[in-house]
Amino acid sequence: MPAERLSSSTSFQLMGVLHLLPLPGAPSPSPGLEAVEARAIADAQTLVAGGISKAIIENLGDAPFTGGRVGPETIAMMTRIALAVRREVPELSLGVNILRNDGLAALAVAAVVDASFIRVNVLAGASWTDQGLIEGRARDILLMRRRLAQDGLGAIQIAADIRVKHGAPAGESDRVRLAHDTAGRGGADMLIVTGAATGAPTELDDLAKVREAGGVPVWVGSGVTVHTMPSVRALADGAIVGTALHDRADIRAPLSAQRVRAIVEAAG
Repeated sequence: MPAERLSSSTSFQLMGVLHLLPLPGAPSPSPGLEAVEARAIADAQTLVAGGISKAIIENLGDAPFTGGRVGPETIAMMTRIALAVRREVPELSLGVNILRNDGLAALAVAAVVDASFIRVNVLAGASWTDQGLIEGRARDILLMRRRLAQDGLGAIQIAADIRVKHGAPAGESDRVRLAHDTAGRGGADMLIVTGAATGAPTELDDLAKVREAGGVPVWVGSGVTVHTMPSVRALADGAIVGTALHDRADIRAPLSAQRVRAIVEAAG
């Protein structure tokens, strides 16, 4: 079943996150590939049962991450798990994020599993992070996407962070100017604005200016809770909700059906 493509209309996009447990070969001990896959499927089923039909799958458990390309084993395992989620939970439209910033690998996986978008933490410019300096590869990603689309593997959209969490811009730091460059010169289809760290609240004061400067939809990517959702929904085109959906807001725990339902109700 083809993935539902993300709309650029005014409808509010609500997305969950499938935070994968450590994959085999990661720095942290892994429970094994079958266990990681089973958790991802269970979390996907929880999202759909609670009313969320879009999610990003990402290898969060693989921290500390590489600042460059991930290994071929990571790409293979991410592809297998994403295919299993698509097979078992076909109602869920997927996006792919391969941490820390391997947009080319994410694009390859997304093309194979018919995902609707990828998330790239640093698409344009550069950022100082806990992995060192990460530089954007917008040209390479756009060229690869064009080649894949010409061969019939879908028009995958690119959601790009600006002033990404767990990092500091190496150069321009103004979110409005970054929005203009990331969408206008970097080719992002959507922009993601976050707080300083995973689960940290996002400053919303210049969100309208960011949207206007980029000319593309803007999503809030961290710190979204039942309490902050009304403000987020009034200013943003979408919200990525991760930490708040886990049991006890612990990203190591499974997703909570009660928390999913609560955030869906808050989003209207």
